[in-house]
Amino acid sequence: MPDPVPEVSASRENPLARVFRAFTYRDFRLLWFGAFTSSSGTWLQETALAWLLLQLTNDPFYLGLNGFLSTAPILLFTLVGGVLADRFDRRRILLASQWAQLFFALSLALLAFFNTPVPLLVSSALLLAFLTGCVQAFGGPAYQSLIPMLVDKKDLPNAIALNSIQFQLARVVGSTVSTFPFAIFADQMLAASVSFGINSLSFVAVIFALMSLSVSHIPKAAVGNMRSQLREGLNFVWHQEGLRSLTFLAFGCTFLGMQVTVFLAVFAKDIFHTGARGNAILMAISGVGAVVGALIVASFGHIKHKGRYALVMQICFGISMMAFTLAPNVWIAYPVIFIASIFMMCVFSLITSLVQLLVTDDMRGRVMSIFMLAFRGGMPLGSLITGFLAKKIYLPYVLLVEGLLLAIIAFCFLISKSQVKEH
Repeated sequence: MPDPVPEVSASRENPLARVFRAFTYRDFRLLWFGAFTSSSGTWLQETALAWLLLQLTNDPFYLGLNGFLSTAPILLFTLVGGVLADRFDRRRILLASQWAQLFFALSLALLAFFNTPVPLLVSSALLLAFLTGCVQAFGGPAYQSLIPMLVDKKDLPNAIALNSIQFQLARVVGSTVSTFPFAIFADQMLAASVSFGINSLSFVAVIFALMSLSVSHIPKAAVGNMRSQLREGLNFVWHQEGLRSLTFLAFGCTFLGMQVTVFLAVFAKDIFHTGARGNAILMAISGVGAVVGALIVASFGHIKHKGRYALVMQICFGISMMAFTLAPNVWIAYPVIFIASIFMMCVFSLITSLVQLLVTDDMRGRVMSIFMLAFRGGMPLGSLITGFLAKKIYLPYVLLVEGLLLAIIAFCFLISKSQVKEH
Protein backbone atom coordinates (compact mmCIF):
# COMPACT_ATOMS: atom_id res chain seq x y z
CA MET A 1 0.00 0.00 0.00
CA PRO A 2 1.19 3.60 -0.64
CA ASP A 3 2.51 5.45 2.37
CA PRO A 4 -0.20 7.62 3.94
CA VAL A 5 -0.51 11.30 3.06
CA PRO A 6 -2.16 13.77 5.44
CA GLU A 7 -5.53 14.94 4.18
CA VAL A 8 -5.66 18.65 3.36
CA SER A 9 -8.72 20.54 2.23
CA ALA A 10 -8.53 21.38 -1.46
CA SER A 11 -9.34 25.01 -0.66
CA ARG A 12 -6.56 25.28 1.93
CA GLU A 13 -3.89 23.31 0.08
CA ASN A 14 -0.99 25.34 -1.30
CA PRO A 15 -1.25 25.46 -5.13
CA LEU A 16 2.37 24.36 -5.49
CA ALA A 17 1.80 21.47 -3.08
CA ARG A 18 -1.23 20.43 -5.13
CA VAL A 19 0.85 20.33 -8.33
CA PHE A 20 3.50 18.05 -6.75
CA ARG A 21 1.23 16.10 -4.40
CA ALA A 22 2.24 12.66 -5.72
CA PHE A 23 5.82 13.35 -4.61
CA THR A 24 4.69 12.93 -1.00
CA TYR A 25 4.67 9.16 -1.69
CA ARG A 26 8.13 7.61 -1.18
CA ASP A 27 7.83 4.87 -3.79
CA PHE A 28 6.53 7.28 -6.41
CA ARG A 29 9.50 9.60 -5.77
CA LEU A 30 11.94 6.72 -6.14
CA LEU A 31 10.46 5.52 -9.40
CA TRP A 32 10.09 9.06 -10.77
CA PHE A 33 13.74 10.00 -10.29
CA GLY A 34 14.96 6.63 -11.54
CA ALA A 35 12.77 6.85 -14.63
CA PHE A 36 13.82 10.48 -15.19
CA THR A 37 17.48 9.51 -15.30
CA SER A 38 16.83 6.64 -17.66
CA SER A 39 14.52 8.72 -19.89
CA SER A 40 17.17 11.45 -20.11
CA GLY A 41 19.60 8.86 -21.44
CA THR A 42 16.99 7.58 -23.89
CA TRP A 43 16.34 11.06 -25.30
CA LEU A 44 20.09 11.68 -25.49
CA GLN A 45 20.46 8.55 -27.60
CA GLU A 46 17.39 9.22 -29.75
CA THR A 47 18.54 12.76 -30.58
CA ALA A 48 22.09 11.64 -31.35
CA LEU A 49 20.92 8.65 -33.39
CA ALA A 50 18.47 10.72 -35.45
CA TRP A 51 21.23 13.20 -36.31
CA LEU A 52 23.76 10.46 -37.06
CA LEU A 53 21.35 8.57 -39.33
CA LEU A 54 20.54 11.74 -41.24
CA GLN A 55 24.24 12.57 -41.65
CA LEU A 56 25.19 9.04 -42.74
CA THR A 57 22.29 8.48 -45.16
CA ASN A 58 21.12 12.01 -46.07
CA ASP A 59 17.64 10.50 -46.32
CA PRO A 60 14.74 11.47 -44.01
CA PHE A 61 13.12 8.10 -44.76
CA TYR A 62 15.56 6.49 -42.31
CA LEU A 63 14.25 8.72 -39.52
CA GLY A 64 10.75 7.45 -40.19
CA LEU A 65 12.03 3.88 -40.48
CA ASN A 66 13.88 4.18 -37.16
CA GLY A 67 10.73 5.56 -35.50
CA PHE A 68 8.71 2.71 -37.00
CA LEU A 69 11.08 -0.08 -35.97
CA SER A 70 11.57 1.24 -32.44
CA THR A 71 7.87 1.16 -31.63
CA ALA A 72 6.37 -1.26 -34.17
CA PRO A 73 6.93 -4.25 -31.80
CA ILE A 74 4.20 -2.70 -29.65
CA LEU A 75 1.79 -3.70 -32.39
CA LEU A 76 3.02 -7.27 -32.07
CA PHE A 77 3.66 -7.88 -28.38
CA THR A 78 2.13 -5.23 -26.13
CA LEU A 79 -1.20 -7.08 -25.72
CA VAL A 80 0.71 -10.14 -24.54
CA GLY A 81 2.69 -7.81 -22.24
CA GLY A 82 -0.58 -6.60 -20.73
CA VAL A 83 -1.72 -10.13 -19.93
CA LEU A 84 1.66 -10.88 -18.33
CA ALA A 85 1.39 -7.67 -16.25
CA ASP A 86 -1.84 -9.04 -14.75
CA ARG A 87 -0.42 -12.55 -14.21
CA PHE A 88 3.09 -11.87 -12.85
CA ASP A 89 4.97 -9.44 -10.62
CA ARG A 90 5.08 -6.18 -12.57
CA ARG A 91 8.33 -5.09 -10.93
CA ARG A 92 10.18 -8.22 -12.10
CA ILE A 93 8.95 -7.70 -15.65
CA LEU A 94 10.23 -4.13 -15.55
CA LEU A 95 13.63 -5.17 -14.23
CA ALA A 96 14.10 -7.65 -17.07
CA SER A 97 13.12 -4.96 -19.57
CA GLN A 98 15.61 -2.41 -18.18
CA TRP A 99 18.52 -4.86 -18.15
CA ALA A 100 17.84 -5.76 -21.79
CA GLN A 101 17.72 -2.10 -22.84
CA LEU A 102 21.00 -1.43 -21.03
CA PHE A 103 22.63 -4.21 -23.07
CA PHE A 104 21.23 -2.91 -26.38
CA ALA A 105 22.44 0.66 -25.74
CA LEU A 106 25.90 -0.59 -24.80
CA SER A 107 26.05 -2.71 -27.97
CA LEU A 108 25.22 0.33 -30.12
CA ALA A 109 27.89 2.37 -28.33
CA LEU A 110 30.53 -0.27 -29.09
CA LEU A 111 29.51 -0.49 -32.76
CA ALA A 112 29.94 3.26 -33.17
CA PHE A 113 33.17 3.35 -31.14
CA PHE A 114 34.86 0.78 -33.38
CA ASN A 115 33.86 2.68 -36.55
CA THR A 116 31.67 -0.05 -37.97
CA PRO A 117 31.13 0.44 -41.75
CA VAL A 118 28.17 2.70 -42.45
CA PRO A 119 25.82 0.11 -44.02
CA LEU A 120 26.41 -2.32 -41.15
CA LEU A 121 26.11 0.41 -38.51
CA VAL A 122 22.84 1.71 -39.94
CA SER A 123 21.33 -1.78 -40.21
CA SER A 124 22.56 -2.68 -36.71
CA ALA A 125 21.11 0.52 -35.25
CA LEU A 126 17.75 -0.25 -36.84
CA LEU A 127 17.87 -3.85 -35.57
CA LEU A 128 18.69 -2.73 -32.03
CA ALA A 129 15.87 -0.17 -32.23
CA PHE A 130 13.50 -3.02 -33.07
CA LEU A 131 14.81 -5.20 -30.22
CA THR A 132 14.48 -2.30 -27.78
CA GLY A 133 10.90 -1.87 -28.89
CA CYS A 134 10.29 -5.57 -28.24
CA VAL A 135 11.28 -5.41 -24.58
CA GLN A 136 9.46 -2.10 -24.14
CA ALA A 137 6.29 -3.82 -25.35
CA PHE A 138 6.48 -6.01 -22.24
CA GLY A 139 7.83 -3.37 -19.86
CA GLY A 140 5.38 -0.63 -20.86
CA PRO A 141 2.14 -2.22 -19.59
CA ALA A 142 3.91 -3.30 -16.41
CA TYR A 143 5.15 0.26 -15.80
CA GLN A 144 1.76 1.86 -16.49
CA SER A 145 0.09 -0.70 -14.21
CA LEU A 146 2.64 -0.15 -11.43
CA ILE A 147 2.07 3.61 -11.05
CA PRO A 148 -1.46 3.32 -9.56
CA MET A 149 -0.02 1.01 -6.89
CA LEU A 150 2.26 3.80 -5.63
CA VAL A 151 -0.36 6.46 -4.84
CA ASP A 152 -3.94 6.70 -3.61
CA LYS A 153 -6.62 6.80 -6.32
CA LYS A 154 -7.49 10.44 -5.61
CA ASP A 155 -3.89 11.41 -6.46
CA LEU A 156 -3.62 9.20 -9.54
CA PRO A 157 -4.30 11.97 -12.13
CA ASN A 158 -1.59 14.04 -10.46
CA ALA A 159 0.85 11.10 -10.51
CA ILE A 160 0.16 10.49 -14.22
CA ALA A 161 0.77 14.15 -15.04
CA LEU A 162 4.01 14.17 -13.03
CA ASN A 163 5.07 10.98 -14.77
CA SER A 164 4.54 12.76 -18.09
CA ILE A 165 6.67 15.61 -16.78
CA GLN A 166 9.61 13.33 -16.01
CA PHE A 167 9.60 11.95 -19.53
CA GLN A 168 9.34 15.39 -21.16
CA LEU A 169 11.77 17.06 -18.75
CA ALA A 170 14.16 14.23 -19.58
CA ARG A 171 13.59 15.11 -23.22
CA VAL A 172 14.85 18.62 -22.54
CA VAL A 173 17.87 17.39 -20.57
CA GLY A 174 18.73 14.57 -22.97
CA SER A 175 18.32 16.69 -26.09
CA THR A 176 20.45 19.47 -24.60
CA VAL A 177 23.20 17.15 -23.41
CA SER A 178 23.26 15.51 -26.85
CA THR A 179 24.91 18.62 -28.29
CA PHE A 180 27.97 18.31 -26.02
CA PRO A 181 29.53 15.10 -27.40
CA PHE A 182 29.21 16.43 -30.97
CA ALA A 183 30.73 19.76 -29.88
CA ILE A 184 33.60 18.11 -27.96
CA PHE A 185 34.54 15.39 -30.44
CA ALA A 186 35.22 16.16 -34.10
CA ASP A 187 34.63 12.51 -34.98
CA GLN A 188 30.85 12.11 -35.21
CA MET A 189 31.05 8.35 -34.71
CA LEU A 190 32.94 8.86 -31.45
CA ALA A 191 30.45 11.52 -30.33
CA ALA A 192 27.57 9.18 -31.05
CA SER A 193 29.33 6.35 -29.19
CA VAL A 194 29.67 8.54 -26.09
CA SER A 195 25.96 9.42 -26.29
CA PHE A 196 24.93 5.78 -26.56
CA GLY A 197 27.27 4.81 -23.72
CA ILE A 198 25.79 7.43 -21.40
CA ASN A 199 22.34 6.04 -22.16
CA SER A 200 23.42 2.53 -21.18
CA LEU A 201 24.62 3.82 -17.81
CA SER A 202 21.36 5.70 -17.21
CA PHE A 203 19.44 2.44 -16.90
CA VAL A 204 21.28 1.70 -13.65
CA ALA A 205 19.24 4.43 -11.93
CA VAL A 206 15.83 2.98 -12.76
CA ILE A 207 17.03 -0.56 -11.95
CA PHE A 208 18.11 0.67 -8.49
CA ALA A 209 14.75 2.44 -8.00
CA LEU A 210 12.76 -0.66 -8.92
CA MET A 211 14.78 -2.81 -6.51
CA SER A 212 14.15 -0.26 -3.71
CA LEU A 213 10.36 -0.09 -3.98
CA SER A 214 8.45 -1.21 -0.90
CA VAL A 215 5.38 -2.33 -2.86
CA SER A 216 5.06 -5.52 -4.83
CA HIS A 217 2.40 -6.82 -7.15
CA ILE A 218 0.92 -10.14 -6.09
CA PRO A 219 -1.44 -11.06 -8.92
CA LYS A 220 -4.65 -12.95 -8.32
CA ALA A 221 -4.71 -16.56 -9.39
CA ALA A 222 -5.06 -16.56 -13.16
CA VAL A 223 -8.42 -17.77 -14.45
CA GLY A 224 -8.15 -19.39 -17.87
CA ASN A 225 -5.26 -19.30 -20.31
CA MET A 226 -3.56 -16.22 -21.72
CA ARG A 227 -5.74 -16.21 -24.83
CA SER A 228 -8.98 -16.12 -22.82
CA GLN A 229 -7.59 -13.37 -20.56
CA LEU A 230 -6.59 -11.34 -23.60
CA ARG A 231 -10.07 -11.78 -25.09
CA GLU A 232 -11.57 -10.68 -21.78
CA GLY A 233 -9.52 -7.46 -21.86
CA LEU A 234 -10.48 -6.68 -25.46
CA ASN A 235 -14.16 -7.23 -24.70
CA PHE A 236 -13.91 -5.01 -21.61
CA VAL A 237 -12.59 -2.08 -23.66
CA TRP A 238 -14.88 -2.64 -26.66
CA HIS A 239 -18.09 -2.69 -24.63
CA GLN A 240 -17.32 0.57 -22.81
CA GLU A 241 -17.84 3.46 -25.23
CA GLY A 242 -15.72 5.79 -23.12
CA LEU A 243 -12.67 3.51 -23.13
CA ARG A 244 -13.19 2.65 -26.79
CA SER A 245 -13.32 6.32 -27.83
CA LEU A 246 -10.35 7.29 -25.66
CA THR A 247 -8.31 4.50 -27.25
CA PHE A 248 -9.21 5.76 -30.72
CA LEU A 249 -8.33 9.35 -29.79
CA ALA A 250 -4.97 8.19 -28.42
CA PHE A 251 -4.20 6.46 -31.71
CA GLY A 252 -5.18 9.53 -33.72
CA CYS A 253 -3.02 11.84 -31.60
CA THR A 254 0.14 9.78 -32.02
CA PHE A 255 -0.49 8.73 -35.63
CA LEU A 256 -0.98 12.35 -36.71
CA GLY A 257 0.36 14.62 -33.97
CA MET A 258 3.63 13.02 -32.87
CA GLN A 259 5.11 13.26 -36.37
CA VAL A 260 5.93 16.92 -35.84
CA THR A 261 8.51 15.87 -33.21
CA VAL A 262 9.77 12.81 -35.12
CA PHE A 263 10.82 14.94 -38.09
CA LEU A 264 12.26 17.96 -36.27
CA ALA A 265 15.73 17.01 -37.53
CA VAL A 266 14.53 17.52 -41.12
CA PHE A 267 13.27 21.01 -40.26
CA ALA A 268 16.62 21.82 -38.62
CA LYS A 269 18.72 20.48 -41.51
CA ASP A 270 16.77 21.22 -44.68
CA ILE A 271 14.25 23.97 -43.87
CA PHE A 272 15.75 26.20 -41.17
CA HIS A 273 19.40 25.19 -41.88
CA THR A 274 20.40 25.31 -38.21
CA GLY A 275 22.35 22.01 -38.03
CA ALA A 276 22.69 19.67 -35.07
CA ARG A 277 22.53 22.51 -32.56
CA GLY A 278 19.27 23.76 -34.05
CA ASN A 279 17.84 20.26 -33.95
CA ALA A 280 18.68 19.93 -30.26
CA ILE A 281 17.19 23.36 -29.53
CA LEU A 282 13.94 22.45 -31.27
CA MET A 283 13.77 19.19 -29.34
CA ALA A 284 14.53 20.97 -26.05
CA ILE A 285 11.94 23.71 -26.61
CA SER A 286 9.35 21.08 -27.51
CA GLY A 287 10.24 19.23 -24.32
CA VAL A 288 9.91 22.37 -22.18
CA GLY A 289 6.48 23.01 -23.69
CA ALA A 290 5.45 19.44 -22.87
CA VAL A 291 6.62 19.89 -19.27
CA VAL A 292 4.54 23.07 -18.97
CA GLY A 293 1.54 21.20 -20.38
CA ALA A 294 1.93 18.40 -17.86
CA LEU A 295 2.25 20.92 -15.01
CA ILE A 296 -0.99 22.54 -16.13
CA VAL A 297 -2.77 19.17 -15.99
CA ALA A 298 -1.16 18.37 -12.61
CA SER A 299 -2.60 21.60 -11.21
CA PHE A 300 -6.15 20.78 -12.36
CA GLY A 301 -6.88 18.49 -9.42
CA HIS A 302 -10.34 16.88 -9.44
CA ILE A 303 -11.87 18.84 -12.32
CA LYS A 304 -14.98 17.50 -14.00
CA HIS A 305 -15.30 16.77 -17.72
CA LYS A 306 -11.64 16.06 -18.34
CA GLY A 307 -12.67 14.57 -21.68
CA ARG A 308 -14.16 17.85 -22.86
CA TYR A 309 -10.97 19.69 -21.95
CA ALA A 310 -8.92 17.04 -23.78
CA LEU A 311 -10.94 17.49 -26.99
CA VAL A 312 -10.65 21.28 -26.93
CA MET A 313 -6.90 21.05 -26.37
CA GLN A 314 -6.56 18.54 -29.20
CA ILE A 315 -8.16 21.08 -31.53
CA CYS A 316 -5.64 23.67 -30.32
CA PHE A 317 -2.82 21.15 -30.79
CA GLY A 318 -3.83 20.54 -34.41
CA ILE A 319 -4.02 24.27 -35.14
CA SER A 320 -0.65 25.03 -33.54
CA MET A 321 0.90 22.09 -35.41
CA MET A 322 -0.33 23.63 -38.65
CA ALA A 323 1.13 26.98 -37.63
CA PHE A 324 4.54 25.37 -37.06
CA THR A 325 4.63 23.98 -40.60
CA LEU A 326 3.93 27.48 -41.96
CA ALA A 327 6.59 29.23 -39.84
CA PRO A 328 8.75 31.36 -42.20
CA ASN A 329 11.88 31.14 -40.01
CA VAL A 330 13.23 29.35 -36.97
CA TRP A 331 12.65 32.28 -34.59
CA ILE A 332 8.91 32.01 -35.17
CA ALA A 333 9.09 28.20 -35.17
CA TYR A 334 10.57 28.15 -31.64
CA PRO A 335 7.57 29.69 -29.81
CA VAL A 336 5.08 27.86 -32.02
CA ILE A 337 6.55 24.39 -31.30
CA PHE A 338 6.58 25.38 -27.61
CA ILE A 339 2.84 26.15 -27.70
CA ALA A 340 2.06 23.05 -29.75
CA SER A 341 3.89 20.88 -27.23
CA ILE A 342 1.90 22.37 -24.35
CA PHE A 343 -1.35 21.33 -25.99
CA MET A 344 0.06 17.96 -27.01
CA MET A 345 0.99 17.03 -23.45
CA CYS A 346 -2.29 18.32 -22.03
CA VAL A 347 -4.15 16.00 -24.40
CA PHE A 348 -1.92 13.00 -23.65
CA SER A 349 -2.06 13.45 -19.86
CA LEU A 350 -5.81 13.95 -19.71
CA ILE A 351 -6.59 10.96 -21.92
CA THR A 352 -4.22 8.70 -19.96
CA SER A 353 -5.71 9.84 -16.63
CA LEU A 354 -9.21 9.09 -17.84
CA VAL A 355 -8.28 5.57 -18.95
CA GLN A 356 -6.55 4.80 -15.63
CA LEU A 357 -9.56 6.06 -13.65
CA LEU A 358 -12.06 4.00 -15.66
CA VAL A 359 -10.36 0.62 -15.16
CA THR A 360 -10.15 -1.77 -12.19
CA ASP A 361 -6.78 -3.06 -10.97
CA ASP A 362 -7.38 -6.69 -11.96
CA MET A 363 -7.93 -5.55 -15.58
CA ARG A 364 -5.38 -2.73 -15.54
CA GLY A 365 -2.51 -4.52 -17.26
CA ARG A 366 -4.66 -5.68 -20.17
CA VAL A 367 -6.55 -2.40 -20.58
CA MET A 368 -3.36 -0.35 -20.43
CA SER A 369 -1.73 -2.65 -22.98
CA ILE A 370 -4.65 -2.06 -25.37
CA PHE A 371 -4.39 1.68 -24.71
CA MET A 372 -0.62 1.57 -25.30
CA LEU A 373 -1.14 -0.40 -28.50
CA ALA A 374 -3.15 2.55 -29.77
CA PHE A 375 -1.15 5.32 -28.08
CA ARG A 376 2.34 4.15 -28.95
CA GLY A 377 1.42 2.02 -31.94
CA GLY A 378 0.07 5.04 -33.81
CA MET A 379 3.47 6.71 -33.85
CA PRO A 380 5.45 4.11 -35.86
CA LEU A 381 2.68 3.73 -38.42
CA GLY A 382 2.46 7.50 -38.75
CA SER A 383 6.25 7.80 -38.94
CA LEU A 384 6.49 5.25 -41.72
CA ILE A 385 3.71 6.82 -43.77
CA THR A 386 4.91 10.38 -43.15
CA GLY A 387 8.48 9.42 -44.08
CA PHE A 388 7.24 7.77 -47.29
CA LEU A 389 5.11 10.78 -48.24
CA ALA A 390 8.00 13.16 -47.46
CA LYS A 391 9.98 11.56 -50.30
CA LYS A 392 7.29 12.69 -52.74
CA ILE A 393 5.68 15.73 -51.09
CA TYR A 394 7.23 18.70 -49.26
CA LEU A 395 7.31 17.58 -45.61
CA PRO A 396 5.66 20.72 -44.11
CA TYR A 397 2.67 20.16 -46.41
CA VAL A 398 2.31 16.58 -45.15
CA LEU A 399 2.39 17.71 -41.52
CA LEU A 400 -0.01 20.57 -42.30
CA VAL A 401 -2.66 18.09 -43.45
CA GLU A 402 -2.00 15.84 -40.43
CA GLY A 403 -2.54 18.78 -38.06
CA LEU A 404 -5.80 19.65 -39.83
CA LEU A 405 -7.08 16.06 -39.54
CA LEU A 406 -6.15 16.03 -35.83
CA ALA A 407 -8.29 19.09 -35.18
CA ILE A 408 -11.21 17.78 -37.25
CA ILE A 409 -11.31 14.46 -35.33
CA ALA A 410 -11.48 16.25 -31.97
CA PHE A 411 -14.18 18.61 -33.23
CA CYS A 412 -16.31 15.69 -34.43
CA PHE A 413 -16.11 14.07 -30.97
CA LEU A 414 -16.91 17.40 -29.34
CA ILE A 415 -20.19 17.80 -31.22
CA SER A 416 -21.11 14.09 -31.02
CA LYS A 417 -22.91 12.19 -28.23
CA SER A 418 -19.73 10.43 -27.12
CA GLN A 419 -19.38 9.71 -23.39
CA VAL A 420 -15.81 11.03 -23.50
CA LYS A 421 -17.13 14.56 -22.93
CA GLU A 422 -18.88 13.52 -19.73
CA HIS A 423 -15.93 11.83 -17.95
